[in-house]
Amino acid sequence: MNLPELIKSNSERKYFAVYPENPKAYPENLQAEGLAAFQARFNTNYTFIDDNASNFIGEEVSPYLQTGIGIKYAQFDANTIVNNASNSFNIWKKTDLDLRIKVLTNSLDRVKERFFEMAYATMHTTGQSFLMSFQASGPHACDRALEVIASAVEQLNAYPHKVAWTKNFGKFDLTLNKNYKAIPKGVSLAIGCSTFPTWNSIPGIYASLITGNTVIVKPHPKAVYPIAIFIDELKKELKANNLPTTVIQLAIDSSENPLAKILAENDKVKMIDYTGGNLMGDYIEGLHKTTFTEKSGINSVILESVKNIDSVAQNIAFSAALYSGQMCTAPQNIYVPADGIDTEDSKLTFDEVKDKIIDAVKGLIANPKAAAPTLGAIQNDATSKRIESVKANFPQHIQLSDLQVVNAEFENARIKSVNVLVVNASEENIYLKEYFGPLICIVKTENRDQSVAIAKKSAEKNGAITCLAFCINLDRMDFIEEEMNSVYTPVSFNFTGAAFVNQHAAWSDLHVSGGNPSGNASFTNANFINNRYIWIGNRYML
Repeated sequence: MNLPELIKSNSERKYFAVYPENPKAYPENLQAEGLAAFQARFNTNYTFIDDNASNFIGEEVSPYLQTGIGIKYAQFDANTIVNNASNSFNIWKKTDLDLRIKVLTNSLDRVKERFFEMAYATMHTTGQSFLMSFQASGPHACDRALEVIASAVEQLNAYPHKVAWTKNFGKFDLTLNKNYKAIPKGVSLAIGCSTFPTWNSIPGIYASLITGNTVIVKPHPKAVYPIAIFIDELKKELKANNLPTTVIQLAIDSSENPLAKILAENDKVKMIDYTGGNLMGDYIEGLHKTTFTEKSGINSVILESVKNIDSVAQNIAFSAALYSGQMCTAPQNIYVPADGIDTEDSKLTFDEVKDKIIDAVKGLIANPKAAAPTLGAIQNDATSKRIESVKANFPQHIQLSDLQVVNAEFENARIKSVNVLVVNASEENIYLKEYFGPLICIVKTENRDQSVAIAKKSAEKNGAITCLAFCINLDRMDFIEEEMNSVYTPVSFNFTGAAFVNQHAAWSDLHVSGGNPSGNASFTNANFINNRYIWIGNRYML
C-alpha cells in the first residue's frame, strides 16, 4: 500500500479509488466462489479463529426470501467481551504504528478476496440490490477505511516524536529533551445499523484501531454477516502478526435481549461509534463519553429553476427510489413554490412540476429492468408498516400509492415502491417528520424564499445530511448555499444524469457534517481521528 499516495489523495479530495466498484474488475471465478461461500454459511455457526463459546445465536432474515438464513454467532457476556478488549488494549496501544498500518491494510486486502460473499451477505440481510451490496459493503467501505488510515497517519505524525529544546538565558542555555505521544483512549464500541452494516461502521472501527484503541463491534442482530467478514479477516491478520485477536471482537445480541446499553455504560468503554435512530443516538451522546454519531434527519430538495425539468424529475425519482429510500442521504421533502419554477425560456406551474415528478416515479417503477434493482427490498417490515400508517393518517394527501413491482428472481421479496404525498407548507405536522423508507412529500410553499427558510429550519431542528437544490441563477445559488451551510448542511446543485444526492464518495465527500441534529461526527474529517487519542508532551532534563 502506497501511503504517500493515499495521504496525497486524501488532501486533494479528487476522484480516487483503490478498490474498483465494478464487479467485472475482479477475477471471474470470485463471484461463483463468493456465492458458494455464502450458500455454505446457511444454517451453520459462523466461527472465528478464537471462538470458544458453547452458545450461538442468530436471527437474520433475508428480505428477498423472507426466510431466516440460519447463521448463528458465538455469544459472550458483556463483562467477558469488555475485559478481553481492555486486556488486549495494553498490547495494541504499544504496537508500532507501522505494524498497525500493516495489519489494517492487509486485512482490507483479505476482505477484497471475499467481496462477492460480502455482496450476497449484505443483499440477504439488508435488502440492498446485488450491485449496491457489492459496492457499498465491499469497495466503498474499504476505501473509506483506507481514507481513515491515511488521515490518521498524517495526524499522528503532526508533531515530532522527539526533539531537543534549547532556550538561551544570556549566560547559559537551558536544554530539555521532549517527546510527544498520542495516547489512545482505550476500548471503543461500534454500534451498527441494519441497512448499511459495513459502510457506516467500518470508518469508525478502523479509525479506532489505527489510533491504538481496541474495538467491540455490536452489530444490528438482523445484519451481522457482512461485518463478521471484516472481523474474521482482521482476526486472521492479527494472529498472523502474533497480536491478540481480541483487539477486535463481535458482540452478538438479540432483539429481545439487546446488549448495546450494557456495553455503552461499562466504565471501561471510553468511545462509542453509533449509527441509527435519534432515541438511541441521543442516549449515546448523553453518556458524556467520546461519541461519534450518525442519527436521523430530514433531507430537502429545493426546486427554484431548471434547464430541463424531465432530467431533473428523473434524477429526483431515482434518488427517492434507490434502495427504497432506506438511505440516510435519501431526499424526503421537495419544496416547490406555489407560483411554479423558472426554466431558461418559460415557467412551469406547481401542478406541472408535481406531475413531472410523479410521472418520473411511475416511469421508473414501470421499467421492468430498472424497478426491482433500484428499489431492492425493505429490510424491516416495520418500515412498510410505517409508510402504510402515514398513508392511512393522511389519505387526502396521497397522490401516488404503491405500484406493483415484480422481482423476477425473488418472487417473495418484500418490495414497496415510492409513495408521494402533496402538502401545503402550513401542514408542518405532516412533512416535518422523518419517514424512513419509500415516501416523499412535495411541499407547496408561498415562494422560493419560504422554500429555503423551511429547509433551513428543518435542518437546524431535525437534522439533515444532504440538501439537493435546483437553481440556474448564480446569485440564488450563493444564497441557498450560504443559508443551508449556516445550519451545517451541504448542498448539491443541479444533479442530473449519473450524479445523485444519495451518494457520498470516499476520498472526497464528507459524510454528515457533525453540526446539526443528524449526527455529531463526520466521515472523515480530522476530528473523526483526533478525538480518539490525547496528545501528551513529556520533558526531560538530563
